Amino acid sequence: MKISRVLSVILVFGCILSTLFFLYGFKNYENDIVTYTVDLNKADLKFYWKDKDGNIIRSLQNLKLLANENHQKLLFAMNGGMYQKDNSPQGLYIEDGKVISKLNTGSGNGNFHMKPNGVFYITTNNKAYISQTSDFKSKDIKYATQSGPMLVIDGLTHPVFQKGSKNLNIRNGVGILPDGNIIFAISKNEINFYDFAQYFKDAGCKNALYLDGFVSRAYIPEKNWIQTDGNFGVIIGVTEKLNKQ
Repeated sequence: MKISRVLSVILVFGCILSTLFFLYGFKNYENDIVTYTVDLNKADLKFYWKDKDGNIIRSLQNLKLLANENHQKLLFAMNGGMYQKDNSPQGLYIEDGKVISKLNTGSGNGNFHMKPNGVFYITTNNKAYISQTSDFKSKDIKYATQSGPMLVIDGLTHPVFQKGSKNLNIRNGVGILPDGNIIFAISKNEINFYDFAQYFKDAGCKNALYLDGFVSRAYIPEKNWIQTDGNFGVIIGVTEKLNKQ
């Protein structure tokens, strides 16, 4: 009898939750979004654009091959921001402390210019941050990529986003978790800006940045999410050294 009562309570509770989800639009993103979390104290994260010969890397497959040539294993990769027709970074790009492309504070059309936009960057003391472009300070930066729009701004959803919007697309982005770790996310299916930003808010991110849309790809073998194509500008990757045989 006790077991049947417990099962009844569980069933009723499940029905209540289902009703709440239906009525109020609560959403379980587990089946819609793939994520990868990075602890910079443990992971070797870098931003990539060109190889040592000056050739643009372009695809996740090429980055994987480059890692293998350097006796490294690629653990994670994702396109890291918007780019021009020649695959050069759109807006600020800093690699190994060198400014490759300057900060873009101008106005224009498209997602990049949906103000406020922002910068995702890693400092020389290995800390990760996301800031609005207007607040960015170019001091002690090891890596940086600019994109837009911001998804979450000081804990608030970007004011332009609309709940229930029909502006659907594959999207990828990055956020900073409460413990300082980085969370990268890509949607498996088309999603609007509002719901995508909500995912980062639910994860506890006070700031999150949109990276790109339908062109987005991610290589996350530990989640069985393996996309190796693409034709990008900046790529963000995590590698580990291969054990010598």
